[in-house]
Order: sequence, then structure tokens, then C-alpha cells
Amino acid sequence: VQLQASGGGLVQAGGSLRLSCAASGRTFSNYDMAWFRQAPGKEREFVAAITWSGSTTYYADSVKGRFTISRENAKNTVYLEIDSLKPEDTAVYYCASAAAGSSPAVEDWIQYWGQGTEVTVSS
Repeated sequence: VQLQASGGGLVQAGGSLRLSCAASGRTFSNYDMAWFRQAPGKEREFVAAITWSGSTTYYADSVKGRFTISRENAKNTVYLEIDSLKPEDTAVYYCASAAAGSSPAVEDWIQYWGQGTEVTVSS
């Protein structure tokens, strides 16, 4: 599956962004979806995941309460709503897919990666 992330940009602290990731090439509902991020000089880390049906979501502790992952299978798209942005949220955000029923929060289970969209939060 091909994944195309978009929606990043430069935002002031306290602002909001909505990232989108459009999938193509395979049946979208066959995949659990996830967002990861990589901050400058740091390793890539898990942010959020959602099961193929959208019924279950998972979040990293650092983003709980501020990030919301959702999906629209009819549009082959997964979203990441980010509220109350902090400078430490500055990173390249990657969408990713894993087989339905696997462990999308774990990089070893990821089958496909998008190209990333950059989020910069100014203080």
C-alpha cells in the first residue's frame, strides 16, 4: 500500500493541526494504521494507532489527551488531530500500516511507511 501524509506545517505553541494520510494500492480496511514521529536528533517513536475498524485506538503516554487518531475507510484516509501543540511535538510525522489484528504500535509489525510530514511548533 502507498501512504501519502500531509497537513504538517509551522504552528505556534498551543495551536492545532490535523494530519492526513491517504492510502492507495490495497484494501485500506485490511490494515491497522499508526502514526509515528521522529524529532531532530532522536529516534522514531510511536504516537498513535487505530485498528482496521476504528473501534480501538492506542496512544503514547506523552500525547494522551492532546492527540486523536481516526480513520475513514470509505476515503482510505487516517487522520491525526493534534491539539495544544508544544515545542516538543516538533518532528517529522509518519503514517504507517500494519496487518489488521497485528501490533501497529510496534515498528517491527509495520509493513508500509509514508514519506512523512513535518510539524514545527514555535514557542
